[in-house]
Amino acid sequence: MPDRPSALAPFRKATYRNLWLASNISNFGGLVQTVGAGWMMTELTHSPVMVAMVQASNTLPIMLFSLIAGALADSFDRRRIMLTAQIFMLAVSAVLAAAAFQGALTPWLLLAFTFLIGLGRALYNPSWQASVGDIVPRSDLPAAVALNSMGFNLMRSVGPAVGGLIVAAGGAAAAFAVNALSYLPLWLSLFLWRPALAERRLPREALGPAISAGLRYVSMSPVLLRVLFRGFLFGLSAVALLALLPIVAHELLDGGAFGYGVLLGCFGTGAIGGAVSSARLRDRFPNEAIVRGGFLGFAAALTGLAFSHELWISGLLLLPAGASWVLSLSLFNVSVQLSTPRWVVGRALALYQTCTFGGMAAGSFLWGQVAAGAGLAEALWAAAAVLVLGALVGLRLPLPNFGTEDLAPLGRFVEPQLGVDLRARSGPIAITVEYDIAPGDVDAFLAAMTERRRIRIRDGARQWVLLRDLERPAVWAESYHVATWAEYLRHHERRTVADAEVSDRLLALHRGAGKPRVRRMIERQTVPRRDELPLKPTDIA
Repeated sequence: MPDRPSALAPFRKATYRNLWLASNISNFGGLVQTVGAGWMMTELTHSPVMVAMVQASNTLPIMLFSLIAGALADSFDRRRIMLTAQIFMLAVSAVLAAAAFQGALTPWLLLAFTFLIGLGRALYNPSWQASVGDIVPRSDLPAAVALNSMGFNLMRSVGPAVGGLIVAAGGAAAAFAVNALSYLPLWLSLFLWRPALAERRLPREALGPAISAGLRYVSMSPVLLRVLFRGFLFGLSAVALLALLPIVAHELLDGGAFGYGVLLGCFGTGAIGGAVSSARLRDRFPNEAIVRGGFLGFAAALTGLAFSHELWISGLLLLPAGASWVLSLSLFNVSVQLSTPRWVVGRALALYQTCTFGGMAAGSFLWGQVAAGAGLAEALWAAAAVLVLGALVGLRLPLPNFGTEDLAPLGRFVEPQLGVDLRARSGPIAITVEYDIAPGDVDAFLAAMTERRRIRIRDGARQWVLLRDLERPAVWAESYHVATWAEYLRHHERRTVADAEVSDRLLALHRGAGKPRVRRMIERQTVPRRDELPLKPTDIA
């Protein structure tokens, strides 16, 4: 029996090790910047809404632009995208620090700067998360994602406290300057990294079609839809703890900033413990059991927190909450990566991020309103109830284990020899595939075709229909369209090894001589003068 991969196995890769360390320096700077921005806003205005908008301006770009960034991550060199994002955030942070030193900031100008930094983060995240699967082997990917979560939570345990000291000693401008400097190690690590780039045979997809392809792929992938829905539920309910924790420290525990910092530290410590233990837990329990335990563990922590009036008890309750947070979110992230082929992984991760952050944004508003209207304890109980509901959803929509499908490119398709001079943009293209099916095999054929339809549409087919010959009932044909010849070739490049099982079933049911007959035709309402002209006989030969 092979040894279980170590939780620290990704550190054996020097590239991952360097990027992980540099990323956490950058995360530390970002947390220091958040403290400085929040404090600066309290000096510029006494409006609670404007103070709350500082956090919103950081997360809003992630919700709005993640899908675009995911499409870019799948279409362009991810390393260049990350370098561009780092340079952009460094420049914005440097200008922000200079404006703060000069006393030129206004509330809305501060929000604009934090929004731009969030925009850079939205551009960076999908490329970084998708690149993890390129840096470490597939077997080490769960451990790598858990280490990323552990590193961020380690920085969250110390970053706000150090940020407070920096602000106290040098003001918010010093915090902004520290954040600007924190981008340099990550930029240098990315600059020195030289990943191997996959050969691209087809023209790059335009942004709009690339986004549509990502949405279509996820919408036709039942496993991904489960992960996104469960991630939304977890973000919607679990964010109640982080959103209401300052009020918990103030009202239930009669504490101040120190007590709030202790609670955040306990949550971060629990998160680190969850990341370290994740490999051992995955070895002993199925993914659904771990995620369900994360939902229920977080619900228990919220329920206990509503009753606790002692700092040490609340701190102990936040340990399993932090562990549940990391175990659940890291499993969701890894499930998306291992359930998605590499050509679309950036867009799938971006959609997951949009759903999770969208749930957190909605939950922050929802539980704040419940706490204001019904009370703090009631808001915590209500959030715990939604978490229990999320665990029960797993009975109907369980999270699958890793490695259940081989999503490597199938590579069976051979581009046909054409008798017409096509260009990449020529189209629309109509395709029919004819099968000869015995009467006793019709039910099995229709069942296989149901799965074939999902795969075809997922990979870009349009107007898919199944036809039956009225004069020869044994003859069936699937028919679909693609926009251009390039899209037809791209459609076949997207087929995976896992998809071959359906193709093999259909081939086994086919009773005709040879393989099913494939017809590829270009649609035309008028005869063109120059495009798609028949080749000369010498060209065909």
